[in-house]
Amino acid sequence: MKFFIGLILIVIGLTIIYKTEWMVNNFGRNEFFERKLGTSGGSRLGYKLIGIIFIFLGILSATGSIDGFMGWALSPLTKYNMQ
Repeated sequence: MKFFIGLILIVIGLTIIYKTEWMVNNFGRNEFFERKLGTSGGSRLGYKLIGIIFIFLGILSATGSIDGFMGWALSPLTKYNMQ
C-alpha cells in the first residue's frame, strides 16, 4: 500500500512541476514566495519546490524509508531513538 501512495505522491509532484504556469494562473501568486524567492519567478519557483518535496516524499514512501527518515528528521522534537 505504501508503494501506491508513493507513486501517487510522485505523480502529484510531477504534475505540480509540469503545470506550474497553470497553477499560477488559477491559484495566483503567493506573496511569501514572491517576497522570499524573487520578484518575477518567485511563485513559480515556490510551486516547483513544493512539487520536488512531493516527489521526494513519494520516493521515500514507495521504498519504505519514510518512517526512518521522518523519525530522523523529527528526532530533535520527539526524542526518537534510532537504534
